[in-house]
Order: sequence, then C-alpha cells, then structure tokens
Amino acid sequence: MMPKVLVSDKLSMAAVQIFKDNGVEVDYLPDLGKDKEKLLEVIGQYDGLAIRSATKMTEKMIAAATNLKVIGRAGIGVDNVDIPAATKKGIIVMNTPFGNSITTAEHAIAMMMALARQLPEADASTRAGKWEKNRFMGVEVTSKTLGLIGAGNIGSIVADRAQGLRMKVIAFDPFLTPERAVEIGVEKVELDELLGRADFITLHTPLIDATRNIIDAAALAKTKKGVRIINCARGGLIDEAALYEALKSGQVAGAALDVFLEEPATANPLFELANVIATPHLGASTSEAQENVALQVAEQISAYLNAGEITNALNFPSISAEEAPRLTPFIKLAEMLGSFAGQLTETAIKGIKIEFEGDVASMNTRPMVASAVYGVMRPMMPDVNMVSAPQIAKDRGIGVEVVTREQQGAYENYIRLTVVTERQERAVAGTVFASGKPRIIQVKNINMEAELTPSMLYVTNEDKPGHIGRMGTLLGTLGINIANFNLGRAEQGADAIALLSIDGELSEAQLSEIASLEGVKQAKALRF
Repeated sequence: MMPKVLVSDKLSMAAVQIFKDNGVEVDYLPDLGKDKEKLLEVIGQYDGLAIRSATKMTEKMIAAATNLKVIGRAGIGVDNVDIPAATKKGIIVMNTPFGNSITTAEHAIAMMMALARQLPEADASTRAGKWEKNRFMGVEVTSKTLGLIGAGNIGSIVADRAQGLRMKVIAFDPFLTPERAVEIGVEKVELDELLGRADFITLHTPLIDATRNIIDAAALAKTKKGVRIINCARGGLIDEAALYEALKSGQVAGAALDVFLEEPATANPLFELANVIATPHLGASTSEAQENVALQVAEQISAYLNAGEITNALNFPSISAEEAPRLTPFIKLAEMLGSFAGQLTETAIKGIKIEFEGDVASMNTRPMVASAVYGVMRPMMPDVNMVSAPQIAKDRGIGVEVVTREQQGAYENYIRLTVVTERQERAVAGTVFASGKPRIIQVKNINMEAELTPSMLYVTNEDKPGHIGRMGTLLGTLGINIANFNLGRAEQGADAIALLSIDGELSEAQLSEIASLEGVKQAKALRF
C-alpha cells in the first residue's frame, strides 16, 4: 500500500505535489491542526505528518498515532512536538534547519541596522508630523564589534553579512572549532570576553538548559555600557526582566527582539520602552523561506517512507540516500547480533560493546549502534524500538562502547557485539556476505558460520561422542525438522555449540526435553 501523509498546517501546494510525485498519498487539511479533537480522531490513519507550528503533537496525540512513523516540521523549532514521547513510540521527528537560515540571518542584520539608526521610532515620529532630526542620533556599524552567541548555520551567515558591513566579528560557541572559526572569519572567544568587547550582540543558539537565560542580570553587568542586543533565535535565551532593567539604566542602549518567552507576545513590559524594537517572530517569514521549508519537509518525509533515508532527524542518526542501500544489511546484522545476545542474557545488563572492523568501520556506524542496542533490549522490553533504545539504555545506566578499527582478520567486514552482565560477558560476531544476508561467524569466541533464520535452536553441550546423534534423534522424535545444523568448539573436550535452523517454533515442552538431554548445559529457542 502507498504510504499516507497528513498535512495539518498551511504548507505550499508545491509540497503536496512533491508527495504525489513520490508515490505518497496525501491529505491536505491545513486547518486540522487547530482542531485537537478532530485530529485525535484521524491521526491513527497516517504514516507521516507534515506540520508547522499550529499542530501540537502532545503525548496524548502521539499515543493515538498508532501508524505514525515520521513527523516533519517545516521549520527549525519543534517546541510543539513531544520528542521524548515520539522517540518512545519509534516515531522519527525531523525538522528543516536550513530552509530558512538565510531569511533568519537577514532579519537579524535588518534588526541590527534598525536598532543602530532607531528606524521604527523615527518612522513613527515623522508620520506623526514631527521632524525630530536631532533627536534620532544613530551609530555606525562599520568598524564596530559584533558578538555572536552561537556560530552554527544561521550564525555563520550573520557573520558573513556583518563582515560585508566591515564589522569585526567575535563568536562564543562551545562547538566551534578553531579551524571552522578561521573558515568563517570570526575570532573564537569565551562568553565573558564577548560580553566585554561587543558593541552589538546577536543570539543564534537553540533553547536548551545550558542556554536558557544565557543573557541574565550577571551577564548584562559584564557587557560594554551602551551595548545593543538582537535576538531572532528563541525566547528564553534572555532574562526579559533583567533586560528591562538594563535598558532603563542605560547599560543596554537598545534591544531588537523577534522572539519572546511567551508567544504570542501581546503584552510585555519591554513594549513600554522606546529603545526596544519588537517584531512578531518574523525570522522565517519570507515567501522564499516558507516555500523552501515546505518543499524540504515533503522531500524528507517522502524519502524516509519510501527508502528509509533519514535527514535532519532530531531523535535518530541521519542516513543519506547514498548510504541507505549499503547500510541496510549491516543495520539488520547489528540488530540480529543484538537480539542473539539479548535472548541469551538472563541477568541485568551493565554494558554493551560494539566493535566494527574493516570497511564497515568507515561507514556511518550510529544507526548500526542504535539497531544493535535495540536488538539487545527487545527480548526484555517488547515496547522498545530502534529510535528509543539508545535513550532507554542511557536512562537505565547501560554503558554503550563503540570501537572501530581496520581489517585484522579474514573478513572484509566484521561486527562483534559483547553484552556485559553482572555475572559474565557474552560475545557474538557476524558479517554480511556479497548476497546481502547477515551471518553469524563467532559465538563466545568459538568460530562457526550460520545463517540467521526466523526460528533457531541454540545449544551449549559437552564435547563428547554421540551427543549430536542423540540430539538429532530426539528432534526427529519431537517432530522438529532441521533446516541447517551448525557446530563449533574452541578445543577438543571443551564446551561445544550447536546452532540449528528449524522449521516452526519450539514449544516449552519440546525445549524442556532438549534441555534435559544428557550433556546439554543450555538450550534456548531463538527467534529473529
């Protein structure tokens, strides 16, 4: 069946056409996002959801979205999506972080220029019949220092435009490397230095715990007297009460704000001040930006539903269109290795170690790691999924270690997964052959080769003559047909392993009889 997508907010009709061109059935209901009860009724019918800001995907709404696989937000902010609830349910949440970058950066520059020349107030005065030429004394931006808080995609565009205005640009961003700073032409500094040096400060960072109120009373006290502040990023980055006092005292000469702690901002003490410019969250409001993000989200949702390509996901590693065909067999292998180890684990898990060797080590390993962790946890937690597994592991204190290295053995690609419990470590390794099928090549350091099939029997037994014959006879008596029989041992007389592909599933009674066979130490039915 064709995947089905709901567009519940206003998006460009060109986006709707993109869905259709990609073989995706689409319902364009742009006012539905505002009707919570109606949306709750119908959301379970859809595989994908394309939204802007009007649709609120709460935990309750996500619980009702029984078939939903992906939510795409046309824009950067996803404050209207309960990402933890979506993650728990295995729903990919995407945004379009680059579709409105230029527009937002240009708005910040426009706000800076308007602030420097007091344009809104001068406009209002002139329209009122006044001619207060001497009242509106502005400042030049040329040769002034612009301080960027956040030098990511939007911040770097602002830096470029500011340099074109002959400004000196300094930046505070913990993730900005020295090489990247040189590339975009900014000086990387610590926050306190930026506060003390900047004539203008503009914010371009997401709102997270580390950035909430990053400009507070203490920060404002460190700024150069007469600084001008621009925020076109997120409300909550600035302590509005502290900014109000700093604007009244003259510590801050002016502020240009496109975002506020509470939106819509219909009443805010800052609006009383003449040295404040306020706009109603217009950062992304250009026709070009609206078109760009709409087209981008339609392309991303279609690519995920049709080909498994994951772009700009906020709760799962991205997988490009080029990577997807090559990665898919290894993602499946990682999941099956995890499931193999997880089904044999009976005590609390302390850690998971995943080793990638050979060509696979140079691939995008993050989706494979998520898949492996999912495989390990699935036997114990039926509701876990590939999206939620890494977060659940973290919440439960399960350490995940990843190792990559060049080829050392006979296999061009090799994944080894080790589960560490309170009592032991259990390792299993596998590879993907040219056929694309995952295969087990090692269990508990014992070399063997076995195709992973839907129903398998795993047996650890004493390495003594006659055991295999007795097991075969018993399985025949129990009516169990063997599709493949794979054996391995570390050395003569040590424990041996038998891994059998069987037709159908074993009952508890059948498994109990196998476990009671002479010489058997462990018998486990595995399902993949």
